[in-house]
Amino acid sequence: MRLDKLLSDMNIGTRKEIKTLVRKGEVLVDGVPVKDPGAAVSGNEVIICRGKQVTYSRHEYYMMNKPAGVISASEDPKQETVLDLMPDDRRKDLFPVGRLDKDTVGLLLISNDGDLAHRLLSPKSHVDKVYFARVDGQVTQEDVRLFKEGLLVDESLTALPAELEIRSSTARQSEVLITIREGKFHQIKRMFQAVGKEVTYLKRLSMGPLVLDPDLEEGACRPLTEAELAALKEC
Repeated sequence: MRLDKLLSDMNIGTRKEIKTLVRKGEVLVDGVPVKDPGAAVSGNEVIICRGKQVTYSRHEYYMMNKPAGVISASEDPKQETVLDLMPDDRRKDLFPVGRLDKDTVGLLLISNDGDLAHRLLSPKSHVDKVYFARVDGQVTQEDVRLFKEGLLVDESLTALPAELEIRSSTARQSEVLITIREGKFHQIKRMFQAVGKEVTYLKRLSMGPLVLDPDLEEGACRPLTEAELAALKEC
């Protein structure tokens, strides 16, 4: 790749700023000043910029406990995004893997690995996504049956078979776990609306083998552990 792209990916500065740094001889590659911003590098070199080593990693992976009120997007001119919650020195090519609704909380994977994202999100991969929900009204065994068979939600969505587990259920409110293998727009909320109920709280607990860290506060994120990443890559 180009030297200026590598430095840009690692959030050293804008392309214009990086070109200036390189042409001034402030970037060393394996101890040698390189003044061509387009010089080819592999990422395995020892790169020093302004006296500090730049460690390049092709892909990065983070677990976030998404809070309510932020959108699952890389950038937005009007609304706060999940990437706005990350450190300012984050790399610029990160994106949320899949989306959680603005008012939905819980597990969100953030990465720059497009291939992994595609595998995790494709219905053909059958990656389970487990949610906890509070629902107005009494969830019944009939609802469990309808979810299991695959639910005609509306003219634009027929949901694939999903697992619905009732944790508690009264005439006023129910608490349930839902397991789905797809992620259509407002899917779980629309599924419950189709059986005459409203979701009042929704939290994603897991995606495949990746389980939300109970010690991770809402709005916080951390890199995946080696074990978590290895399990994800086996999906």
